[in-house]
This record gives sequence, C-alpha cells and structure tokens, in this order.
Amino acid sequence: MSLLSMPFVDTNIDTVLSVFAGVVLIATIAAVGIGFWKIHELPIHKASTKEHHQIGLITALTWIGFVWHWVWVLAVIIAFVDGEQALCRIRDIWHGDRIPVAATESVNTEEK
Repeated sequence: MSLLSMPFVDTNIDTVLSVFAGVVLIATIAAVGIGFWKIHELPIHKASTKEHHQIGLITALTWIGFVWHWVWVLAVIIAFVDGEQALCRIRDIWHGDRIPVAATESVNTEEK
C-alpha cells in the first residue's frame, strides 16, 4: 500500500461511513436549528410564565429579531425586567420619598 492509496475506497465500509457522515451532518444541523429556535423563543416563554402585560409586544419583537438581532435583545429586556416595578424604583430614587426595603431591614436589625 502506498502513501497515496485511500483505504476503504470502493468497499461496503466506504458506503456505510458515507451514510453515517450524512446522518451525523443532518443531526448536527437539526440540533443547532432547534437550539437556536429554543433560545430565540426564550422571551416569549418567560413572558407567558410571568403573565406579562406586554406579551404581544414581546412576541412581535422576538419574530422581528430573526431579521434584526438587536430587536431580540429588546424583547429579552422587556420580558425579564418588570417595567412597573422598575419605574416605581426609579421614581422613588428620583424623589427620595422612601428608603429602599433593604435599607429599612438593616435599620430595624440595628435597633434591636
């Protein structure tokens, strides 16, 4: 056998290896596609479990995110951040009306 000869050429093993390589290729492409789809649908699933008020917006942004990926990032932010609670915290910080909850708990423990 020379260095230029190819093992398994024109044998049944060659055919089996080619079929196996094709199956592995198709399975890999399918797994990558399914994984991409699951990650891409993450904001919709999070919004539906939290019963988010803006689920329609999140769904639309997720679908638009297939074309413009930065829009998908907005969908993730909207799905994971509770907008009402965040706005209340920003308002409280801006006005300085209330002490945050964590600070009041530490004051109560120091007084005891």
